[in-house]
Amino acid sequence: MKFLVDEQLPVLLAEWLQSKGYDAVHVSSLLANVRIPDSYICERSMAEDRIVVTKDSDFLNSYLLRQQPYKLLYVTTGNLRNRPMLDLFRTSFGQLIAAFETAEVIELNQQTMRVWF
Repeated sequence: MKFLVDEQLPVLLAEWLQSKGYDAVHVSSLLANVRIPDSYICERSMAEDRIVVTKDSDFLNSYLLRQQPYKLLYVTTGNLRNRPMLDLFRTSFGQLIAAFETAEVIELNQQTMRVWF
């Protein structure tokens, strides 16, 4: 399972995923000093079968309209410091990985994990 972590989420999240043995890339490492367009992230996700991890609702809309990106983890926590964000991933990660075996879109926040498709 491969991940592409969007810019609103910390680089630490990509590093944590890597420490768990997953192929994870933070978008900030893709192009230097440039805001990366959502279309580029979707293309990269589709080409490399990467799950996009984002807070950006545009990716949910893109999935609903075009079934892109490849898969989506839509994080709806609002503003959350890095440590609580990583704690959320630590506590729900096993469940997320299992769900992505069959799911295409998952929403994650402090209260619930919701499988959309």
